[in-house]
Order: sequence, then C-alpha cells, then structure tokens
Amino acid sequence: MVCYRRSTVLAAAALSVGVMVSGCAKTAEAPSASTNSSSAAQKPATAVDLKSLVPTPANTTTSKGPDSIADNGIHQYFQVTGAPSEVMNAFKAALEGKGWEVSTIVSSGGGEGGGGATYTGTNGEAYGVFDGGGYKTNTYIDVCTWPSKPANPNCQRGKDR
Repeated sequence: MVCYRRSTVLAAAALSVGVMVSGCAKTAEAPSASTNSSSAAQKPATAVDLKSLVPTPANTTTSKGPDSIADNGIHQYFQVTGAPSEVMNAFKAALEGKGWEVSTIVSSGGGEGGGGATYTGTNGEAYGVFDGGGYKTNTYIDVCTWPSKPANPNCQRGKDR
C-alpha cells in the first residue's frame, strides 16, 4: 500500500510540476511577445525608409551612402556614365516613377558638353533635393532626403562626404 501511495504521490507531484512548468513556459513567452511589440512600437508607424524612396540612376558606376545628415535626413551620392542632361532627365522620370512630385529648380547645358539640373520634390511627407551635373559622359548626383521638409534643406555636394 505504501508503494501505491508513493506512486500516487509521485504522479501527483509530477503532474503538479508539469502544470507549473507549463505555466512558467507560458509566462516566459509572454514577455518576449511584449518585447517584440515594444520593439515595433519604437519605430513610429509613419516612419519612412528614405533610401527605398530613391531610385538608383541607370548606368551608375559608383554609389555612396546613405550617410546621416541633419534633421533625420540621409545623403546619397551617385556617379553615372552618361551626358548630364540626359542622365538628369532620366533620373527625374525615375523619381516620378517612385512617387515623387518633382519641381525643377535649375537646369543647364545639354549634350555631352556639360550641364545638369537641381530638383526638389515630395513623396508623401518626405522631402528631397536632387542635384546633379557633370561634363561629357560623367554625371555626379547628390541626393538628400528627409522624413519632412527641414528648415534648411541644404544638400552639400561631394563624393567624399
């Protein structure tokens, strides 16, 4: 009889431990679910991946960035094979294809002799400055984008930023 009671007690104890372990496992899972939701909460729903809004120009030979700039913006640099006017016209069309509403600030030159263009644009709340130019078959484009229009939307030029 003692043997029976010990078996019953051990079985009951094992069942209790199993329930407690099961309860602990569920408790352990809850914080990780909470952690995941708090990680998602750290990134606002309105946050924009600025890099994904900028198309890589056709015939790009070198690209750099994105580098962080003021007002939560990013800077990207592209060196492109092609005449500046043609490259910038194609880049403007590619921006519009990505949803940008683009305005031309200045454009100059034509053909292989040199030239370029500077555009500004919006894509939802995002704001961008797109500045490109060059000579013959070399075009250099500096792109600065921000989650919203900054007070001073200055996009510095330079491949060595």
